[in-house]
Amino acid sequence: MSRILIVEDEPGIAFTLENDLQTEGYEIAVVPDGAEAVRRARAEAFDLILLDVMLPNKDGFEVCRELRRGGLSTPIIMLTAKTQEAEKILGLDVGADDYVTKPFSPRELRARIRALLRRSTPENGSEVLRFGNCELDLARFELRRNGQRIDATHTELKLLTAFLRNKGRVLTREALLEDVWGSGVFVTDRVVDNHIVALRKKIEGDPTVPKHLISIRGMGYRFDG
Repeated sequence: MSRILIVEDEPGIAFTLENDLQTEGYEIAVVPDGAEAVRRARAEAFDLILLDVMLPNKDGFEVCRELRRGGLSTPIIMLTAKTQEAEKILGLDVGADDYVTKPFSPRELRARIRALLRRSTPENGSEVLRFGNCELDLARFELRRNGQRIDATHTELKLLTAFLRNKGRVLTREALLEDVWGSGVFVTDRVVDNHIVALRKKIEGDPTVPKHLISIRGMGYRFDG
């Protein structure tokens, strides 16, 4: 049974989410503020975190940033009433794996949770994929650079896995969406681009002049190295 931490300060929304996800078979914990969310996420093992943006004490962006800086790689879906693209990009930049804008469809949210839990399961085997001064350990499902572990979200690691499995091949955004996010989940091309930018910061010597993750104009991306 997967454990989900819901971080939501609106009692009505929290109650609805808890009931709906318990019906789906998940074990649920609910906290109403950002400071408590950080404490619970660090103290207990959760398979996924549903994180509202507007919270007392610490907002969702602060919570996500603090958890990622502390090395927590648990998948995070941000819940936001904001519709501006800049807010969504900020959520991805601080380490969220996905976002859902309120009001959202419970069916869509359940689909995104299932997809994220599926892709957050480590690959089988003990293969280590190496490039430059980095390596992706599939057994531990972690990224290392010069032997040191690099904080990366599950989505970033799945994206990197897809590239390393297809070195030298151009992968379209559509192919990456299907491979990493899965079918039936609505994610825009811009989300792929945002994750590429975040991944470059972690694996490239100079993210502005990438040597590994190469943009192919009008087509997609190619991984070299």
